[in-house]
Amino acid sequence: MRIGFVGLGKLGLPVATCIAMMGHDVVGYDINPDQMTKKPQAQKEAGPRGTGDDFNSYLAKADRLSFGSLEEACSCPIIFVAVQTPHRREYEGITPMPDERIDFDYSYLIQAVSEMAQYLKKGTIVTVISTCLPGTMRREIMPLLPPKVSLVYNPFFIAMGTVMRDFLNPEFVLMGSDDAAVLRKMEAFYLTITSAPVRLMSIESAELTKVAYNTFISMKLGFVNTLLEICEKVPGADVDQVTEALKRADKRLISPAYLTAGMGDGGGCHPRDNIAMSSLARRLGLSFDFFEAVMLSREAQAKWFARILADLQQENKDLPIMIYGYAFKPDVKITTGSHALLVIDYLLNSTSAKNIMVFDPIINDDRNMTLPAIYFIGCVHNIIRWKGKKFPKGSIVVDPHRVISDQKGVRVIRLGERREE
Repeated sequence: MRIGFVGLGKLGLPVATCIAMMGHDVVGYDINPDQMTKKPQAQKEAGPRGTGDDFNSYLAKADRLSFGSLEEACSCPIIFVAVQTPHRREYEGITPMPDERIDFDYSYLIQAVSEMAQYLKKGTIVTVISTCLPGTMRREIMPLLPPKVSLVYNPFFIAMGTVMRDFLNPEFVLMGSDDAAVLRKMEAFYLTITSAPVRLMSIESAELTKVAYNTFISMKLGFVNTLLEICEKVPGADVDQVTEALKRADKRLISPAYLTAGMGDGGGCHPRDNIAMSSLARRLGLSFDFFEAVMLSREAQAKWFARILADLQQENKDLPIMIYGYAFKPDVKITTGSHALLVIDYLLNSTSAKNIMVFDPIINDDRNMTLPAIYFIGCVHNIIRWKGKKFPKGSIVVDPHRVISDQKGVRVIRLGERREE
């Protein structure tokens, strides 16, 4: 099948490569000509096997992926639209949330679909994957399409850094449309990609499901990290014992995923989606802005971590503070929306802390690991052997993940671990 792909950025190019790998002829287009290439990409993306698998090697071998004009991409019977719907940087989650709440910026998506419209033919299926709030497709995108052109909303549940793996191995495929026959055609297409279950629904339900998925993860992490603080302040309580028990309640608590206490969520989706949903809550006049509460919880936890570090530095004035690991999640080099960066913001702007350094063991090297410091474990990369990892003597290690072992000459504070009064 011939598939058009409009938008070849961090999400679009890896997905277009996957579709070509699965035997489809893909014609890709991007407003930026530099994106229409099979040369090695600077983006920090893995192949379908995840961390350590090189995306660029798959891109180079994607013989069925070609690049062409917008008109050529729009000549295909199915066209995916992967155009960004960004938030401003202050809504990324690495600084405290602004008082103003705003929706996503749909101008790039509107411009792309507007330019596509002149080339679209009767029977074409335009499949938008960009994140948006419920009601956006019908309000902003549908009026741009010519008659007899169908719209499907098909958001992906993937993470930056592992786009190929997540696209090829989804929990489920989500699609919304007004046309049942069109949904059946798209379902047949996805049978060539994955055996995952397909959920078909209205466009508005699909829009809401996407942002609900992301914000639900934020809620789980905010809740479990509240338990972390409780266990740190209640002698005898151990957060890992509590969460391991909760993970067994897979009938009423859905799943054990995101029920390990540590850092809050990050990335290019979760913080911004909560803030956008908060803007929707205000616009609709909801009785309670749950999404604002989730973000305020995330901020309060970062402020608590910063206060612990600043207090330790007051007690040990010669020690600098080292944020050890600032990627937004394990095993990627991406820092967008990192909760550790929010901790740094509070250290710089809400405490008297000085001499603050940052590095990440897979982004930088360990050259700063030779001097005693107050180390804060901001991200636990799975490719690092944490048990037995040594820190310079005279250091203090603050570990919200509880992975650092006791060691001679180093004070290790495993937050939330059981301790006696």
